[in-house]
Amino acid sequence: MNQIVNKGIVKIDNDDSHFRVLFYFYKVSFLTSLTSFFMNESIQIPNAPAPIGPYSPAIRVGNQLFVSGQIPLYPKNGDFKNDTIEEATRQVMENIQSLVIAAGFTMENVVKCSIFLKDLNNFSVVNQIYATYFGPCPPARETVEIGRLPMDAIIEISCIAVKI
Repeated sequence: MNQIVNKGIVKIDNDDSHFRVLFYFYKVSFLTSLTSFFMNESIQIPNAPAPIGPYSPAIRVGNQLFVSGQIPLYPKNGDFKNDTIEEATRQVMENIQSLVIAAGFTMENVVKCSIFLKDLNNFSVVNQIYATYFGPCPPARETVEIGRLPMDAIIEISCIAVKI
C-alpha cells in the first residue's frame, strides 16, 4: 500500500512505483506553482500616492493587476492637483501609469477603466488627455458623473490590466 511518509517521501509497495512517485512530485510541483500564481501582491511605490484609507493602491494576482481609484494627488509631496480638470486628469493618469509599470505591466495591458467625474461637462477634455495614454486599442471603460469623490476630487479613475 502506498502512503506519504513525510514531506514528499512516498513509501510504495507495488509494481508501478516509478510512475506513482513521478506523478506525486509533478502534482506537488503543479500545486505549488498554482498557489504562487494566485497569491495577492500589494503594489505600493513611491511614484504613486499613498492610499488615504485601508486599501492597496494596486493588487497583482498572477497575470492580472487591479488598480484602485486614483485621485489627483502628486506623489512626491502630496499636493492635490484639483484646480483644473486638465491638471487633475494628467495627474491621475500619471499615478495609474506609475502603478502599472511598477507592477511589471504596460499601459497596453490595461483592459478596463472606470472614470468618475464630478461634472460630466468635462467629458471631452478628459477624453482628449486620457487618449494620450493608450494606443490604437484603448481599454473598455465607463464614465459616470458622481456627486462626491474622496477629498472632493473632480476626477477618479481605476483600472484592470491583464498580461497574456
